Amino acid sequence: MAEKILITGGAGFLGSHLCDRILKDRTAEQLICFDNLQTGSLENVSHLKNNNSFDFQDGDVINGYNFDVSEIWNLACAASPEKYQLDPIHTFKTSVDGALNAGQLAITNGAKLFHTSTSEVYGDALISPQSEDYWGNVNPVGIRSCYDEGKRSAETVLFDLHRSDAFNLKVVRIFNTYGPRMAIDDGRVVSNFIVQALRGEDITIYGDGQQTRSFCYVDDLIDAFIHVFKLPSNFQGPVNIGNPVEFTILELAELVLNVVGSKSKIVFKDLPQDDPKQRRPDISLVKEKSGWEPKVNLEDGVKETVNFFKHKLSL
Repeated sequence: MAEKILITGGAGFLGSHLCDRILKDRTAEQLICFDNLQTGSLENVSHLKNNNSFDFQDGDVINGYNFDVSEIWNLACAASPEKYQLDPIHTFKTSVDGALNAGQLAITNGAKLFHTSTSEVYGDALISPQSEDYWGNVNPVGIRSCYDEGKRSAETVLFDLHRSDAFNLKVVRIFNTYGPRMAIDDGRVVSNFIVQALRGEDITIYGDGQQTRSFCYVDDLIDAFIHVFKLPSNFQGPVNIGNPVEFTILELAELVLNVVGSKSKIVFKDLPQDDPKQRRPDISLVKEKSGWEPKVNLEDGVKETVNFFKHKLSL
């Protein structure tokens, strides 16, 4: 049976890949890609413009919206610190008002809602790896708070709505993800390093480079979305999705230099406020519930991402 599906943030890095996956795997009567293009791009979905099921709608999730759909995938929000700190009030409202509007539409339509939260809800974690029962260590008044606390509040809104009206809800917490269609000026570490290396610029590391991250390739992440979406309605989450293999930022920089074959130098600058020292997901829950686990190793994923940016930069 053909479905009517809404993806908020559908022209973004992750949203556009999700559009591809849904249109590839399923028969959709209509897939509405709803995006204000703050960080998304029409270029990300330009290859879908001739698909009769695809419908781009320009709009902001902060404002009330109404679509006759049976599925809502809520991905709207700037995700890189550089981007979400440009307009922190808008970022907070995108997280909270966007979640509220998505939840209310799900209740009105009897629709299934898939919401993307983030590992940032754990803040500068005091334990590692981070599991879903860890409540986090978040600065509520720092420069990252608009996103960290916005996403935490979005989870609060959705679970409160769910307790009052038990609609079909799924909440995932995304850990660092990378891959093709990241913006050149995205500001996150993988794209920063690759663009700098390809341009022969200094590789900028903030801090001593010993802070760690766990990097999940975009194809693996979208696969996790699909696995979690299919879980029974009595499971809401939240559930971590990401790659649990941990790397220091310095190791990532050296890997990118090696893949690109760049002679760029590594330079060190001061660490920004509240930058987490360690970020690694415990994915036991998603493995137990769905059987999902990532498959793409960091070197292979970086190679694919380098190829994308070579084309993007016309190198």
